[in-house]
Amino acid sequence: MHENQNSVANRKLLIGDIGGTNARFAIADNESPGFDQMRILKCADFETSNEAVRNYLDDVGIGRPDAICIAAAGPLVGDTIRLTNNAWTVSVDGLQNAFGTRQVRLLNDFAAIGFSVPFVGPEHLQAIGDVTPGSLDNPHYTIAVLGPGTGLGSVGLRRFGEHLLLINSESAHSGFAPETRRQFDILSVLQDRRERVDSEYLASGTGITNLYWALAQLHGTNANPKDAAAIFDLAERNADPVAVETVEEFFEILGQVAGDLALTFGAEDGVYVAGGIAQRHADKLLKSRFREGFERKGSHRYLVERIPTQLITYDQPGLLGAAYGALQLIGGGAG
Repeated sequence: MHENQNSVANRKLLIGDIGGTNARFAIADNESPGFDQMRILKCADFETSNEAVRNYLDDVGIGRPDAICIAAAGPLVGDTIRLTNNAWTVSVDGLQNAFGTRQVRLLNDFAAIGFSVPFVGPEHLQAIGDVTPGSLDNPHYTIAVLGPGTGLGSVGLRRFGEHLLLINSESAHSGFAPETRRQFDILSVLQDRRERVDSEYLASGTGITNLYWALAQLHGTNANPKDAAAIFDLAERNADPVAVETVEEFFEILGQVAGDLALTFGAEDGVYVAGGIAQRHADKLLKSRFREGFERKGSHRYLVERIPTQLITYDQPGLLGAAYGALQLIGGGAG
């Protein structure tokens, strides 16, 4: 038994979080979710994901990892992820064959973020609204996580004793439900160019662009194409009233979607907001109508108004979740 524990402690656990632009790799801890030796590589510098993995392993001086857990930004179908925003494909068989590693696991990138939440310390969480967050030290809880990026990711997470159960979700593609007169006007304009408007079409980086276009139409102004960064910049400088209104509507709609997610999963222990957009514009989020949208659930308001909402400010939640996934592979302690 003592020898087996030592062998587990000495294992090299490769983890990764691969997006459309960057690939992040690290070596996971063997005792509890954590990592070190992180490197960030540009996907465009490598033809395949395996080439990027090999480059990282050579850099840190590891010939063959004992286990691999990779999170990637795309749907997991069977044992393969085809990345949404670049030409890479990541597969269990491909990693096993390339690196001689039997224990390999793939996660959708947002599934990894979901797994990270119980291990993110309170110093990396910021309350949205006045509801006091509780801890996740209880043996049983249910939470939800959503994050606007290029698209809109969402997952649920339940803890039963020592087990964390991830609930995958495509709720971002449920139909958008307007709740204010202004949102009905926005939906009407958007339906002129898209028959079905889902939540992601508004509550995402792409959605910010769509919102700006729709509001410009309603204001009768010219809507030159602008990406999310440009719209936020205009709003920050108060240089464009349409951009200011776009940001206000965006966070209110994001709150509505978060409230729907809380009801869907029964996430009474908390809803967490992740992603670069929310982190970069935390001040706007905290001052926004997010909680107003979150709590506006009619006769079911009483169910959501006591649910805490928090922004995840931790820099690499995808790697932290992948570290948990790697520990699961080797049967190590996950805390």
